[in-house]
Amino acid sequence: MIAVRFRKPWPIVAGILVATLVNHTIAGAVGNWVRSVVPPGVLQWLEEDNVGQSSRLGVFAVTTVAFFLAEMGDKTQIATAVLAARFESLPTVVVGTTLGMLIADVPVVFAGRLAADRIPFKAVRIAAAALFAALGVWVLFAGVPG
Repeated sequence: MIAVRFRKPWPIVAGILVATLVNHTIAGAVGNWVRSVVPPGVLQWLEEDNVGQSSRLGVFAVTTVAFFLAEMGDKTQIATAVLAARFESLPTVVVGTTLGMLIADVPVVFAGRLAADRIPFKAVRIAAAALFAALGVWVLFAGVPG
């Protein structure tokens, strides 16, 4: 959505890069710490289970903050922590997981730029707000399942 809204792919890609590097470095540092305090047998067991335009901020800052927050606790962050717990070279793990993220995201950024004129933003915002409100009302009355 950021690519569609701002239509400036290079600052968006740079924001994704910075956010991913910071996020994965933090996750990798946690993984390295886990490797230092958890016995190797336990680590082996864990590995088997986890194989806007109206903004005052620029496109780069919006992308960096949004992408960083979206990645918190995401499977790529968890995978980075697990890989860093398994392998000693934190820089290699961070570079590898960051490159993987960029390989997945950069084509989408450029595709979003191409689709920008075809997406009705007002309708998307209204639908998202209605869905969010409906889910909130449902949780208030029905509670959280489980």
